[in-house]
Order: sequence, then C-alpha cells, then structure tokens
Amino acid sequence: MAVAADAPALAELWSDVLRRTGPEDQVADLESVLAALEGSTDQRIVVGEYDGEFAGAVHLQATTMSAINLEPVVRALSPHVLPRFQRHGVGSALMDAAVTWAEELGIAHVATAAVAGNRDANRFMARIALGPYAVLRVATTHAVRTRLSAQRRPAQTTGGRQLTQVLAARRSMRRSRATAEN
Repeated sequence: MAVAADAPALAELWSDVLRRTGPEDQVADLESVLAALEGSTDQRIVVGEYDGEFAGAVHLQATTMSAINLEPVVRALSPHVLPRFQRHGVGSALMDAAVTWAEELGIAHVATAAVAGNRDANRFMARIALGPYAVLRVATTHAVRTRLSAQRRPAQTTGGRQLTQVLAARRSMRRSRATAEN
C-alpha cells in the first residue's frame, strides 16, 4: 500500500492524469488522497517496486459498475508504470493485485481505464482480457456550453407554444389527476 512518503513519486508517475497545476500542488493533492485512504476498506493505492525501486502504482476501488448499474466491480484506476520499468512485469503485478483483491471481496468484475492516446497501455489491457465497455469523454464546462449553444435550434412549437412548455403542462396535469384520484 502507498504511504504519504510515496506522494512525490506518485505525482511524477501520474502527472499526465492529475489536475493541471504545479508539481507542488500535485504532491499536495496526492498527500490528501493518501490521507483520505487511511483506514478505507473500499479503496487503496498499490505501489509496484522493481529491485527495491518505486516502479509504478494503481488506485483500486471496490464500487459498482456505474451509478445506475449496481454490479460490483473493482476499478483499477490509473495503472501506470515508469518508462524505465516497462516490460518487466510491473503492470501485470499491479493488475494481479486488482484481480486478487476482487477475488478476496467476491467481486466478479475488474474494470480499468487507460488514456485514450496511450496505445501500449490499451494493447496491454486488451491482452489481459479487458475489453472496451464505455468511452469516457471529457471537456471543459465552457467548451460544452459553447457547443450546445451553437447547436441549439428553436424548439418546435405547437399552436404558438414551445413543445417543452406543452410537455411540462401535460406532466403537471397528470400529477394533478393522480393526486385527485388518491
């Protein structure tokens, strides 16, 4: 398990997936994460070593497949290996830790996410039987708002009223009838 002293190494390892800020803030973020994980029964950070040196890490979380799919899963988030230790079995060891923990908990599924542009990581995940389940897409709030506004078409109208107003009025009438019948 990772300890507070691992925060600088973790910040270096995960710099591409941490919030865009200075290295000091990234280390502070990871110190906070590690402090929050102390005593946790459903999350942990596993550190991989090679010849006694920090070589990689993975964040494990026992959770559900999604907020609406309550199938239990162990999520192996950000499994990363330092470049000089790649192809030495460190990644396999980190994913083995995820599978072992899932087995201990009686959880039948392991999920992970690899950076979309990291071909080697995605090929590795495919080789160990992890197939695509969903695509996580991310953009700034401002960018999404701008695109939504640009694509917005006027709502269809029905007799001078916007369709959304008509639908809201119908829902309100149904609720009123249901309340009156009870």
